[in-house]
Amino acid sequence: MTFAAPLEAKSIRFRARSFVAFTLTPEAPLADWLEGLDHWIGNSPGYFAGRPVVLDLNTLKPDVAAIESLVGVLGHRGIRIYAIELDGHTALEPNLPPVLVGAKEATTDGLLPGRKARAEGTSEGNAEGRERSAPEGRAGKAGASKAGESESGHEASGTLMIKSPIRSGQAIVHPHGDVIVLGSVASGSEIIAAGSIHVYGTLRGRASAGALGNKGARIFCRRNEAELLAVDGWYVTAEEMEGVSRGKPIQAFLDGDGLRVETLS
Repeated sequence: MTFAAPLEAKSIRFRARSFVAFTLTPEAPLADWLEGLDHWIGNSPGYFAGRPVVLDLNTLKPDVAAIESLVGVLGHRGIRIYAIELDGHTALEPNLPPVLVGAKEATTDGLLPGRKARAEGTSEGNAEGRERSAPEGRAGKAGASKAGESESGHEASGTLMIKSPIRSGQAIVHPHGDVIVLGSVASGSEIIAAGSIHVYGTLRGRASAGALGNKGARIFCRRNEAELLAVDGWYVTAEEMEGVSRGKPIQAFLDGDGLRVETLS
């Protein structure tokens, strides 16, 4: 007589994980908004490649057919939408990304309350940082810097210090404070920081400071050869800086409603 012991069922573990996602907020007229997006992509090819992007439709409030069309249009531009924000909806069509409910905006001081608890009136035409929860196993955990083999260290203040050059293709994402690079930043690389960015060598890649809404953040570098500089979503490209601040020590900061780049003496 053969006796088969019952198989012990293994439990499946699910965990929440927070990470920073970029939010696109389309505005009417949509054709003009897409034209501005194409300008951004043209000046910084591959900017959205591999990034988690949330589509905030609370300003545009399109119908389901328009949402399907917009998701497709963004997909053709290399922007993959992994979730949608739309108040009053908990689900859309099965072929569309899921609807996020109760998401909170990430800032340098923590998480802000949801949309309904915040004052309206901020312009969100550019990419901004949001903190999301996702099942364990997703790439891109908050606070994880994709620095390859770059030697780095966290200071007690939340500053990330990188003691070696940043090579092409590397991305440093630091949502907890400033980033200091003691070497150079190669073309094709990128730094994203919640605070300010300090580069003590040549900056040839892309630098985005104040990524979580810090309007007082600044970018400093000893030699400006940057592909793109951005503070709190406001940006300038290499073409716009040509002949003005290229090859010089500079600082970039918000001045009124625009990004100002000035040389350092």
